[in-house]
Amino acid sequence: MTADAVRGATSTDALVRVEGLAKRYPVVGARGDRLAALGRLLLGRAPRREVEVLAGIDLAVHRGQSLGIVGENGAGKSTLLKLITGTLTPSAGRVVTTARIGALLELGAGFHPEYSGRDNVRMAAAIHGLAGEALAAKLPEIEAFAGIGRYFDEPVKHYSSGMVVRLGFAVIAATRPDLLITDEVLAVGDEHFQKKCIRWIDQYLADGGTLLLVSHSVYHVQKLCRQAIWLKDGRIEASGDAFEVTQRYQAWLEQREARDRAAAADAVAVGDMRVTALRVDGRTVPRIDLAMHGDLEVEVEITSRDDRPPALSLGLLRADGTPVYGVDSLMDAADALAIGDGAFAFAFRYERLPLLPGDYVLRAFPMDAEGLRLFAPAEVALRIRGESREFGLVRLPHRWGAP
Repeated sequence: MTADAVRGATSTDALVRVEGLAKRYPVVGARGDRLAALGRLLLGRAPRREVEVLAGIDLAVHRGQSLGIVGENGAGKSTLLKLITGTLTPSAGRVVTTARIGALLELGAGFHPEYSGRDNVRMAAAIHGLAGEALAAKLPEIEAFAGIGRYFDEPVKHYSSGMVVRLGFAVIAATRPDLLITDEVLAVGDEHFQKKCIRWIDQYLADGGTLLLVSHSVYHVQKLCRQAIWLKDGRIEASGDAFEVTQRYQAWLEQREARDRAAAADAVAVGDMRVTALRVDGRTVPRIDLAMHGDLEVEVEITSRDDRPPALSLGLLRADGTPVYGVDSLMDAADALAIGDGAFAFAFRYERLPLLPGDYVLRAFPMDAEGLRLFAPAEVALRIRGESREFGLVRLPHRWGAP
């Protein structure tokens, strides 16, 4: 699936068009492999073994669009940007650009460590076509945007990573390229400067700028981008509306985390108390689907080796392990109901559960009566269905009004 197919865009205003793009590298695990690969390269022969980083990538970035790229480390995101900007050569396919591109890729790329920030700005600005009197007029603006004080006239080798990003972004802000390409630049530096960059990008897009953003932050992609693609194992797994694509990507991450935790939980010792049944809405199933603001009935049965009444801790977590809400029977002075020899039961009800759409886990931990020991939990996956563009985990009651 191509990004164009989802958006229904035409090719007339494409600033970047990628067709059948692929990138492969020779496998050179040992010194002998490296020498053999170099020899075949010098002779114009293909390497014997290759690893495919990208394959079959088709997409277009059109004027005025904001496109985010998400995916795990190693999915091919940075490689794709390097191919688009021309710092790498494709193994197959082609990239056609018709725009003046401003790129913030690898930290410090394009800056000479021995030169001062001011000198590096002059060289970087010249590459973007800003020099002479025009640069002299812009230089105070660049210095102010970077906000690095006296370090502006110090060698870049003395800069922190955040200061390097400040300098690079200040140049981009002054030159205002047709297409801005950034790779995790908002993940570096202090929060104040990140907000400053986001405000600048918002205005840049409002003025008709075009953005290609790689980020691990789903929040930044949803906030800054209208479209997104998800790269998985070097291929486009999904493309389309930024919110829908990032939600699908986040759900996949959370499901994988849940599987990993379930595998780890299998190795936990049972101990003196054990969950023998976990029913949600009267059903014993591995996953429950629930509409937003639905009620949830939970029943838990526990066996106790020494016949002592247990306590129960219930936890709601996002599928990636982020805690959402926890409560236990000791807090609420709720006693277990004896249902047999050494067997006890609890009943619990969540009313109008305020979780936002996504994947969650309901986890039940048996505890001793003093609340000092936790035993192996039982859990059930919970998928909340619904439409919402709110951020976070829960929907809080609120109201907008005139000040």
